[in-house]
Amino acid sequence: MPDQREMWQNGWFKDARHIPSPNFGPRPAGIAIDLAVIHSISLPPGEYGGDEIERLFTNQLDWSTHPYFEQIRGAEVSAHFVIRRTGELLQFVSVNDRAWHAGRSSWQGRDNCNDYSVGIELEGLEDTLFDMPQYDALATLLDALSQRWPITQIAGHEHVAPGRKKDPGMAFNWAHLHTLTGRPAAQFAALQNPSQTA
Repeated sequence: MPDQREMWQNGWFKDARHIPSPNFGPRPAGIAIDLAVIHSISLPPGEYGGDEIERLFTNQLDWSTHPYFEQIRGAEVSAHFVIRRTGELLQFVSVNDRAWHAGRSSWQGRDNCNDYSVGIELEGLEDTLFDMPQYDALATLLDALSQRWPITQIAGHEHVAPGRKKDPGMAFNWAHLHTLTGRPAAQFAALQNPSQTA
């Protein structure tokens, strides 16, 4: 097993490309980081491979370059990680810090999921299949996170903000991720009774 001191430096993962975002804050003192929240994103919607996600998360997006961007003008958001269609892993915020990814949210009776979660964005749309390298990279990342922090629950944005968010959506294969990780099914919100996930 790799040395944790080599895998992580101040909450930054050695196998990710680091693109520091200004959109973060401190976590509450003494809180356990025990939830991973899976999202999906593409900018503009349905277009992949550009640098627009990086620009959004670093407050450098030119709102005038696409009509859709007017809908999100002024947004200051981030996630800890983004996984590209190719499986490339980007990191924007240290896991030690609070990224701005879940918004109004609640999980198992606890509000403000940003306080105790890691936000992971997959490049994609809710109704479009994700690519296999993304699942492989996600499984590897979840394993590395769990060796350093007590991640015991994995949920979609749709589970922590039901009715408000739909990502990663029906196209995301939770059963495949479950198989890749070898984690207990009870740790996956999507594999439980939907009425009990929020």
